[in-house]
Parts: sequence; structure tokens; C-alpha cells
Amino acid sequence: MKCFISGIAGFLASHVADQLLASGHEVVGVDNLIGGELSNLPDDVEFYEADCGDLDAMVAHSKGCDVMVHAACTAYEGLSVFSPHFITQNTFQITSTLLSAAVQNGVKKFLYCSSMARYGTQDTLPFTEDMVCRPQDPYGIAKFASELLVRNLCETHGLEYVIFVPHNIIGPRQKYDDPFRNVASIMVNRMLQGLQPVIYGDGTQKRCFSFIEDSVRCFEKALFRDDVNGKIYNVGPDEEFVTINELAKEIADILNFDLNPIYMPSRPQEVTLAHCSSERIRKEFGYTTETTFREGLERLASYIVERGPKPFKYHIDLEIESDLTPVTWKEQLI
Repeated sequence: MKCFISGIAGFLASHVADQLLASGHEVVGVDNLIGGELSNLPDDVEFYEADCGDLDAMVAHSKGCDVMVHAACTAYEGLSVFSPHFITQNTFQITSTLLSAAVQNGVKKFLYCSSMARYGTQDTLPFTEDMVCRPQDPYGIAKFASELLVRNLCETHGLEYVIFVPHNIIGPRQKYDDPFRNVASIMVNRMLQGLQPVIYGDGTQKRCFSFIEDSVRCFEKALFRDDVNGKIYNVGPDEEFVTINELAKEIADILNFDLNPIYMPSRPQEVTLAHCSSERIRKEFGYTTETTFREGLERLASYIVERGPKPFKYHIDLEIESDLTPVTWKEQLI
């Protein structure tokens, strides 16, 4: 089968490409390299540097493809409150472009990578796929709106589709010089530079971190199964629900670092408790967790140690600066 992957030089998509190539599929991919790295690209990928908002390019590059995995996105929850135009343009708008290309080229199935930001704050935990979505930042709103668009256009034009919801993925190839996202990678990078980690709020926010290999194993199954059309699946481990304070302590222990975090004011619209249930994908895909939280962090840290710490790159402009904008971003303190 010929598979098209958007954002293929990025963290998640490059691992999905590895999986599909290992199974003998042909893989074509595009990336504009806002958040991706050419070094992430697997061998034997047909790669095009192109923007997913360019319809003509997407039609040309996805021609002849049987399935499409849409993983490209500027996945910045916190930053989206202060750069909503850039984030939503590279979330919702590019989804409409890729859907149009998929329809024009007769793609058979469209797999959309959504986000746990779709859930927002819920009355009960963990988040299950049947909950009413309550996204509370521009990024989450754009991701959920993209889901609605996927459903609408695929059902209208006869494409099969499935929506995956990966959450808080960590592991090798994660971009660690980005000051706006990837909290675990930011902490590792700072500690390796002898800097204390920055924690927004009191650090009691809780998340469940997913190791990359535990998140991508079901992608191929979803693309080639006939019984998943129109379904939504949370993807990734859900067993170890930890605070950001606990995350910092675990990383410091791995790196033998003397921890004394820097606490900054909370960021607006940040969800305090975010925890996805993976029960549906366990039942329907036989999914199991193979990597513990500690093991995932160790492999992430080893990846960054091997490549060496890097200065942080402020590669996205702040569109809105106010008293609510984190000073760490306004003054480039990360």
C-alpha cells in the first residue's frame, strides 16, 4: 500500500513512517520543517519539503496514495492563547487542505491525529472517547473543529476515517530546543545545562506520559482494518498519572541533578487534570503498555544526552503580549 504522512519529519509521524516501512509499505511524506528535523526522516521515504496549507502541492504529492495519516500540526496548547492565528492556521486550515487533496486523489482512508486537548476540563477522570468535548484553548478548539471537519467531509465524499488521540508523548526524536512545548524534554535540556526546570503554577497539574513506541503500534492496524471507520481512540498508556512536580523529580533523579524548581505563575486556560483512558483501544486492538513512565524518561534523557543540550529557539512569534503572557516567553528566559 502507498501511504501519505503529513508532518513526516516530526516526532510522532517519523515513528509512524518507521512502522509502515518495516511492514513493507511505500511511504510518501511532507513537512514544512517548522517543528520537524530532516534527521528524523527514515530511509526510503519519498520526502517533499512543502507546507500542508498549499493545496496544489498536497494534491500533487499525495497522488496515487491509498491512505493518508495527518499528523502535521503546530501542537502548542499554552502558546495558542497568545499566538492563535499561527496555531489555528497550522491546525484547522491545513486539515481542510489535506482533506480536499485526499478526496481529489481518491484516498481510501484518512487517519487524523487529534489531541487530548479536545476534552478540556471534565467532571470525571479518566477521559473517555464518548465524553462531550470541552476544549478550552485555541489549539484544543482547532483540533476538535478539525475532527468535525474530518467526519463531515469523509462521510460526504465516501472516505473511511479514524481519529486517534495520542497524549503527552515522549521519547527519541522529540524536539527538545523548543521553549513552548514538550515539558519533559525542556526539563531534560535545562538540567543538562545546569539550569533548574521551570514549572508553571504549583506543579500539581497531572498528566499521563506516553512513550512513543507505545503510542504508534496501533497506527498500522487502524489503517488497514475494515471495522474502525468513524471511530475515535485514545492512544497510549494510562496507568501512571503523575504531577509535574513528580515529573521534575524523576528526571532529576535520572540525571543525578540537584533539584530546586523555578515556579512561575500559571498559564491561562491550562487544564489541571488531564488523563485519557485507553480501555477502548485495549479491547479492540489488543493494546498493551510495554514501557513504564521511568523507562520512557530514561530513553528520552539518553537521546538528549547523546546529542547534547541545545539553546532554546524562539521560532514562533508572540501575537498577543499582555500581563497574562508568561514572562518566560516575553523575555526568552527558558
